Amino acid sequence: MASNRGQGGIQQLLAAEQEAQRIVNAAKNEKLARLKQAKENAEKEIAEYRAQLEYEFQKKVSESSGHSGANVKRLELDTGAKIHHLKTEAGRISGDVVTTLLKYVISVKN
Repeated sequence: MASNRGQGGIQQLLAAEQEAQRIVNAAKNEKLARLKQAKENAEKEIAEYRAQLEYEFQKKVSESSGHSGANVKRLELDTGAKIHHLKTEAGRISGDVVTTLLKYVISVKN
């Protein structure tokens, strides 16, 4: 009888050990599943964030390139206006400049 009780105790210990191993394995599997899900969620968030940053960057690039075209056009108009003003002023005072130069050239000869 003592041997049956000893055998029964060993069987109980083996069964308890197997149950404990099953519980540990189930916990490991659940942990791995949670880690996998967390990784997938993080990758999704990273992709969304990256897409948002790319969108904002492209928006700024398109806005700045639109402004630079407008700036170039404005600068061309300003430059054209300044050139026209200089030509007008040069034409207006060219007679006076020639007269002044001739006056000094003639006075140096004498």
